[in-house]
Amino acid sequence: MIKFDKFSLDNGLRVIVHQDSSTPIVAINIIYDVGSRDENPDKTGFAHLFEHLMFGGSVNIPKYDEPLQNVGGENNAFTNNDITNYYLTLPKQNIEIAFWLESDRMLDLAFSKKSLDVQRNVVSEEFRQNYLNQPYGDAWLMLKPLAYKVHPYRWPTIGKEISHIENAEMEDVRAFYKKYYNPNNAVLVVGGDVDLENIKHLAEKWFAPIPGGESFVRNLPKEPIQTKERKLKVERDVPTNVIHKAYHMSGRLDLDYYSSDLLSDILSNGDSSRLYQKLVKDQKLFIEINAFLTGDFDEGLFVIIGKIANGINVKVAEDAIINELEIICKEAIDEDELNKVKIKAESSLIFSEVNILNKTMNLAYFEILGDANLINLEIEKYKIISVDQIQKMANTIFREENCSTLYYLSKQE
Repeated sequence: MIKFDKFSLDNGLRVIVHQDSSTPIVAINIIYDVGSRDENPDKTGFAHLFEHLMFGGSVNIPKYDEPLQNVGGENNAFTNNDITNYYLTLPKQNIEIAFWLESDRMLDLAFSKKSLDVQRNVVSEEFRQNYLNQPYGDAWLMLKPLAYKVHPYRWPTIGKEISHIENAEMEDVRAFYKKYYNPNNAVLVVGGDVDLENIKHLAEKWFAPIPGGESFVRNLPKEPIQTKERKLKVERDVPTNVIHKAYHMSGRLDLDYYSSDLLSDILSNGDSSRLYQKLVKDQKLFIEINAFLTGDFDEGLFVIIGKIANGINVKVAEDAIINELEIICKEAIDEDELNKVKIKAESSLIFSEVNILNKTMNLAYFEILGDANLINLEIEKYKIISVDQIQKMANTIFREENCSTLYYLSKQE
């Protein structure tokens, strides 16, 4: 159980305080309710580009990193389909430095041509290195638009294509900032050996003067139910054939998410999991194979990715995956197998609550998702999942017409 206090400023900023006297380090997390799903389809990659721009300095603080490093602090950030998250840690006696830094870049980011040029080049190079010039790097650039035809999850966080980042204009960047980087679209979480009244004072001092920003209604197109299997085959200069199978599933707030998550663990969490035991260890069809959820706010994907062993026919390998999925659809798993993955899920959640930074990030995430207290309900939601629910979920997800398959093949074959 993570205990916390929560209050809001008049400008809409939600502030969560978690007191933990066991550490001299304070963790601060600011999450903005904006991700790649909020981008214009013709101007993608902006949420991620903006993550970089936020470190380019604000009007009153030319270099964000320097003051933080001078007081022993560290920081980082990440962007995904749904959110942009900024976090830092520093000694508790220097906590006001963090409030000063974060409030200033929320108030007025420095939009210089130099900063935009630098970060455009940085992100463009990241696109080339991680997605275009790396073996299998472009798989998600193909798998996402194969699985999604309408919803903005059809492009990855880095963007749909590199030209969208290279051609990003100052006018577009400013508009993106004005719409999304406001107190009423953010959550601030402070964790550590802190005093609630002092945090209220600092929040009022540094964030209350910032205008709240205009409210907006997110109106994203709903992805139609997939009614026919989709397949794409590509050949690249890679050492091994890889098969990607993506099945549509529920969103993060749906109760079905928890049975789907346990289902993915049964299939591929650890050396005793079904796919590893059958397809890697026993049949030696794959070098490695993994099943996981994208975990998106809106309807996401249940993904299976397998590196096929050399000399194994691709169809034979794929049929073996399908066979294992059919088994779990037709034959109920036993209670022991389900309990094993439940214990792993519970242990993972408990472990995530040990680190003060993880706790602040989790509180921010669940507050954006709907309510910070959802973090305290997670374990129970896993515990109540039954064997029947696992089988029902397998039959719901693992349907041929619900699958998009990318065959990423070696040119050597």
